[in-house]
Amino acid sequence: MTDSDGDDPEPQGGSPPAAATDSDAPDDDRIEGTFLVTAAEESSAVLRNVETRQVHTLSSNPGVDRGDVVEGTVAPDPPLDVSYQLIETDSRRSVPVAESREPPTAHSRNLAADQDVGDLTREPRAGIGEVHVLTVPEDATRDAVDDVLDDTEQLRSRAARLGVARVEIRSAPGVVSVRYLP
Repeated sequence: MTDSDGDDPEPQGGSPPAAATDSDAPDDDRIEGTFLVTAAEESSAVLRNVETRQVHTLSSNPGVDRGDVVEGTVAPDPPLDVSYQLIETDSRRSVPVAESREPPTAHSRNLAADQDVGDLTREPRAGIGEVHVLTVPEDATRDAVDDVLDDTEQLRSRAARLGVARVEIRSAPGVVSVRYLP
C-alpha cells in the first residue's frame, strides 16, 4: 500500500526515473575531441573521433574536407539525435601524407636490422612525434610502401592523436619508416 491517494506504487528495484530537466539537455550530449573527416560532401560530412573511434555523421558540412583534422565539439541534432552538428571549432588543419625520396635514417636502418621480417618498432621522436620502422622482405619493399600509403586515413588518425602536422614515409630495400613529424 502507498502513502499517497491513488498514486501508483513505486516500481520494484528503486526509485522512478527522474524527469528530464533543462539542465539535462544539450550540454550533456556534447562531445569535445579531435576528429578526422573521413567523408565530406557539399551537404554533409562524417567525422571520426581519433581517440574513441566513434563516428559522427553531420547533417550539414561546416566547410570541412576529407582528410581534415578538426579539434572541436559536436552535438546531436534534436529531436532524434541521429545526426550531429559541429557546434564549435577550435582548430582545423590538413595533415599531408607523402613519400620522401630520402632513405630511412641510420637509426631506423639499425632498428630494422635488429628485428625479424614483419616486425614493427615504434619509437618516440626527440620532441614531438613518433617513428615506426617496419622490416620487410627486400623484394617486397615497394609493395609495403604502397600498402602504407593506401591507408592514409589511419596515418592521419594517428597523426591527429599524436598532435603532429605531417606524415612522411621513407624506404630502402627491406626497411619502411613512417615518420610522424611536427
